[in-house]
Amino acid sequence: MSFECREDFLAYSRPDISEKEICQVMDTLKSGWLAKGPKTREFEKKFAEFVGAKYAISTSSCTAALYFALEGADIKEGDEVITTPMTFVSTANTIIHRGAVPVFADIDPETCCIDPGEILKKITSKTKAIVPVHYAGQACDLEKIYKIADDYGLFVSEDAAHAFYTQNNGKRIGCGSKNAVSYSFYATKNLCTGEGGMLVTDDEELYDKVSPITSHGMSNNAWNRYARHGSWRYDVTAIGYKGNMFDMQAALGLAQLERFEEMQQKRERFAQIYDREFDKIDCVDYIKIAPNTTVHSRHLYILKLELDKLKIDRDQFIIELNERNVGTSVHFAPVHLMSAYRDRFGFKEGDFPNTEQYWNRIVSIPLYSSMEEEDVYYVIDAVRDVAEKFGK
Repeated sequence: MSFECREDFLAYSRPDISEKEICQVMDTLKSGWLAKGPKTREFEKKFAEFVGAKYAISTSSCTAALYFALEGADIKEGDEVITTPMTFVSTANTIIHRGAVPVFADIDPETCCIDPGEILKKITSKTKAIVPVHYAGQACDLEKIYKIADDYGLFVSEDAAHAFYTQNNGKRIGCGSKNAVSYSFYATKNLCTGEGGMLVTDDEELYDKVSPITSHGMSNNAWNRYARHGSWRYDVTAIGYKGNMFDMQAALGLAQLERFEEMQQKRERFAQIYDREFDKIDCVDYIKIAPNTTVHSRHLYILKLELDKLKIDRDQFIIELNERNVGTSVHFAPVHLMSAYRDRFGFKEGDFPNTEQYWNRIVSIPLYSSMEEEDVYYVIDAVRDVAEKFGK
């Protein structure tokens, strides 16, 4: 069957915005309260309930949440924090911004998440924390990671930017966390507010410490000082930052949260179609869900190319898909190969072989709830056409 190229370009990702989101934002605009206020508080409350956490702190981004988690844990200059090189650079940047040293541990080639065995190899007397990344929506092996953390007295700050809705052994990521879990609501995420993030925890002391520093260190009641019964008086209890969410973002978040199960069902259905059809194409593979990931967020759908069966490399494969009007991405170029990290820490190719072998063969393809099923089958046909044209 010959491939027929569509006329319009299928974007790699698009947000799923309905009348609910529009009405929530309009309600906020009409209320006259646009900054951090009642909708932000409501979103925090409902988000915490959804994931099963005691406390939620909304932030301007997941990056901010990750930073605040490390400050809450008193990570300071000279400390070492172990994380994965297979992540967006913000995960490691926040460690450096605290004055600490990012120490990378290689990934498990099966799950593509940080390998607990590699974490153990990197622990020194300076190690103070672990930042595992729930990559693509796959749950890290939290049982092993928290066992390591308990044995060595380490703080765990989970990067769950991809993992809202993911379950680890039947529990949602963020449920009952004694340390910190951070989420992203960037425009490409399953639940989006354009920008924004959330930190959740069951640790009251951590909550009390982090909550004020998101808004200049102002006391928690300062957000409503312009309301009728608010007070102009406030205290600054810590030297904080400007990193809070505001009601315009929270309005989007509330509507997205209300629709989330419906949106997630579409992602799951589309991902299962991909799984079934890509099993039939010889030159491509995809990440298999780990046994401990009892529910996958399906945030990313990543093809693993069988390069030994292709006459082209990953980059040319992407070009070919683009010429067939299919948007793609790569998640991620390893952090240790970025020039800023090479120059500062002396990283080089070969330092993390599992990560490097993996990233050279991956392509992220469209998967989002505003797609139609015909879009999914079009992507499959485009991948098949490239694989047949350039297969050995």
